[in-house]
Amino acid sequence: MSNQFENMSRFNKLLLVFVVPFLAFTAIHKYYVSVTQIEYVKDQESVQIITRIFIDDFEDILQLRYDEDLLLGPQSETKKANFYIERYMKTKMRISINGQEEALKFIGKKYDNDIIICYLEIEDIKEINTFEIENHVLFDLFPEQQNIIRTKINTKNKSFILIKENDKALLNFK
Repeated sequence: MSNQFENMSRFNKLLLVFVVPFLAFTAIHKYYVSVTQIEYVKDQESVQIITRIFIDDFEDILQLRYDEDLLLGPQSETKKANFYIERYMKTKMRISINGQEEALKFIGKKYDNDIIICYLEIEDIKEINTFEIENHVLFDLFPEQQNIIRTKINTKNKSFILIKENDKALLNFK
């Protein structure tokens, strides 16, 4: 009987060594996604952009590209965080309206649990006939990154997902 118990114990040890790490890996598998909401507010002649990104992912890319000591978060934020956030967002997101690339204005950001919410704006937009967006946020860190875009332009709602291989969308309102 003790020999059978000993064999069972070896089986359990093998189970722990091979199966548990596999299960743990799949249990902690992470999805890489950001969500960007874009709304054209005609009476303000403004395109308002809100982007939500996981803080840890955003912090990783900013550390890799700009400053390895950079920290994000309400309690630990580095002084130059806004500077690097604005710089990154302006290089990774491009918007063209009516065939002309527009300048993004970084308004600010806030934290909500494990998400950083960035606010951007494009001013002095009198009308939108075509709207093109390129969103490369986090593609340089995570090849499987997905950037969900939701738009409300000229009373029409559109949604799409941008991936590294298809990082651009064009909307036509003519």
